[in-house]
Amino acid sequence: MRVLLLGGTSEASQMAKALSQADVNSVFSYAGRTNTPVPQPLPTRIGGFGGVAGLVAYLRREAITHVIDATHPFAAGMSRNANAACTETATPLIRLERPAWQAQSGDDWTFVPTLEDTVAALPDEPARVFLAIGKQHIGLFATKPQHHYLLRLVDAPEGDLPLPYTAVVIARGPFDVAQDLALLQDHEITHIVAKNAGGRGAEAKLTAARQLGLPVILADRPALPGQNIAADIGAVMAWLGHDQVALRGV
Repeated sequence: MRVLLLGGTSEASQMAKALSQADVNSVFSYAGRTNTPVPQPLPTRIGGFGGVAGLVAYLRREAITHVIDATHPFAAGMSRNANAACTETATPLIRLERPAWQAQSGDDWTFVPTLEDTVAALPDEPARVFLAIGKQHIGLFATKPQHHYLLRLVDAPEGDLPLPYTAVVIARGPFDVAQDLALLQDHEITHIVAKNAGGRGAEAKLTAARQLGLPVILADRPALPGQNIAADIGAVMAWLGHDQVALRGV
């Protein structure tokens, strides 16, 4: 058995720990979105594969027998490429997918189909917006330059941002509610824009928004191919035939 773990989430890091504990021959793959990725207890590669054809070549060259897709729920391109490459090579594939966030009593959430739709959901009058979407899609909001945007990024932006009124906080999650309450209050935030990524690492901002009565605009997840989905690490380890190891402190 040789496993390729497609990572980039906190769940992927936990998955890597479980594989290492089980002594499963594995390699961890980062897309290379951040300058200082979290170290993993597995051999690690960083960077893209070169599309479906490149991933097919990699699977064959490295004699990969199983693929675990533990990428971000919005990393649709990688998930689609993994599905296509695994189909072509007949490589078993499972997606470790954390549940989406669900609104609770007191939440003021607006759901929109795509990240692009979040722009139109913002008001026309100037607002103070916590843009909790990462760095790749900041340019979408250049069509509403009247707002003041707060960005929380893992790495400092390279070059000028396409938004005239912006504050940048450099920080790596997970975040707690007290931190996010202070962040929202210190920056006088009136609206939050986020992806419905799910998970605990970035959930604190939603709890803080609930406590402050702030509206949240959430982009729905993209549709992904494949039906073999696991909600937790134990299910993935059982799929690999190592279900007992998954219980050891992961």
